[in-house]
Amino acid sequence: MALYATAASVLAGVESRRGSIKGLVYASSFQNVKQLYALVCETQRYSSVLDAVITSAGLLRAEKKLRPHLAKVLVYELLLGKGFKGGSGGRWKPLLDRHQARLKAELARLKVHRGVSKNEDLLQVESKPGPASQVPRFVRVNTLKTCCDDAVDYFKRQGFSYQGRASSLEDLRALKGKCFLLDPLLPELLVFPAQTDLHDHPLYRAGHLILQDKASCLPAVLLAPPPGSHVIDACAAPGNKTSHLAALLKNQGKIFAFDLDAGRLASMATLLARAGVSCCELAEEDFLAISPSDQRYRQRLVYSTCSLCQEENEDVVRDALQQNSGTFRLVPVLPSWPHRGLGTFPGAERCLRASPETTLTGGFFVAVLERVEAPSSVSRAEAPAPPPEAAPRRKRRRRAAAPGVPPRTEQEGKR
Repeated sequence: MALYATAASVLAGVESRRGSIKGLVYASSFQNVKQLYALVCETQRYSSVLDAVITSAGLLRAEKKLRPHLAKVLVYELLLGKGFKGGSGGRWKPLLDRHQARLKAELARLKVHRGVSKNEDLLQVESKPGPASQVPRFVRVNTLKTCCDDAVDYFKRQGFSYQGRASSLEDLRALKGKCFLLDPLLPELLVFPAQTDLHDHPLYRAGHLILQDKASCLPAVLLAPPPGSHVIDACAAPGNKTSHLAALLKNQGKIFAFDLDAGRLASMATLLARAGVSCCELAEEDFLAISPSDQRYRQRLVYSTCSLCQEENEDVVRDALQQNSGTFRLVPVLPSWPHRGLGTFPGAERCLRASPETTLTGGFFVAVLERVEAPSSVSRAEAPAPPPEAAPRRKRRRRAAAPGVPPRTEQEGKR
């Protein structure tokens, strides 16, 4: 019961007497003691899950004064309990707000890795190392600040052994110790052995490196916006894909990044500033509220999720194509990618899936859609009837009489 004793004493000592977590008021009443005990017991039940999330998010590295047992209780309440509402959370609420986006993202990633959709299902998964624990550490070189060769040289000077470009997934599986590779598919993506911790690395802290899973790099790569493009990034926080888009754009053009969570946007702004992104416009609003006919947003479209659920992936793409028949088409991409979309509708194999077992990445889904241009025959059919033969002669006379002034057509005259 060390967790209970530590958490109870720390919480009672540092919180104001009217501060609360999960609505608890820390007064000397038997009922509140029972509630606190229940909270800590639930925290203990999810102990291994919380350890994994806290470690992946780097919470204790960033907040060195936060005790591990207290961190578990606080993170449990934030992610698995009722959350901090109103004045609950006391002095710890601002701290958790700073890390909320990362903690939630790591919990979602853990569920995908373990193949579950509910928090409770995490308790049913055995704690022994599974495929997710063997996923390599992927590191994207931020080309807004450095180049791949310089990053490789830096690691070599630190005693790492560079093995060149990998030729297969087996090369990635075999990585051990201080060896690293260049990814066989994606440029500027370095691959280190699983569990390599680079959160305190000077290149990461300076924004030269982005710790980003390989599957998460696919949306920006497949969108492939040329410099000068306008890109809309929906649900953009925490910002790894946004910074990747900016690197592909070379900071030339515009990224319209939408997210409804002000806290996540604030964290994202910090990440983008560290990465040297200057072409991004953040908007705290629902991207569904913008006009789809706005010329700024008429681009190729990439739909991606960090989920392996059919209803969030293939079903959404199928419905979008059916509801916009003839407007978009599903683009075939990366034919060498081994994990394809589920065959739930014709063409679903053009989508990509990713998982620890098949691609040595986190769980992911990507579909690329392009707007279909109207066929020329339709354009001709919808065009107005040609003017009578005399019209061209009148047009030439007007043009000669008033050079540089566009002639009025017969229909314009009627308006």
